[in-house]
Amino acid sequence: QLYLVASGGGLVQPGGSLRLSCVVSGNTIDGHAIAWFRQAPGEEHEGISCIQSEDHRTQYADSVKGRFTISRDNAKNTVYLQMNNLRTEDTGVYYCAGTRGWCGLRYSQFGAWGQGTQVTVSS
Repeated sequence: QLYLVASGGGLVQPGGSLRLSCVVSGNTIDGHAIAWFRQAPGEEHEGISCIQSEDHRTQYADSVKGRFTISRDNAKNTVYLQMNNLRTEDTGVYYCAGTRGWCGLRYSQFGAWGQGTQVTVSS
């Protein structure tokens, strides 16, 4: 059983930065792909980034490519999402999710989910 806890959200002005953390417990992070999703009010979950376990290969949605960077520290069982040049449309609840499989950005690929952290981008 994989448990995930996301943190690091907050209120930031457009153009600002935030770093989200996802701490994994219950099982080693090794062998699990970890992804970040977000959900804006009234919208479906959007997969925005994913990182593989062994080779740390990454994947990004077009909406965040070049602005967000995902990384992982397997020794700390933690995955990070560095978010730069934030825009108002980045506002939403951000979730981390894990799967014992390959990376992807589809909601259905992931069976373990954290509780979410709110990110609000507003002036």
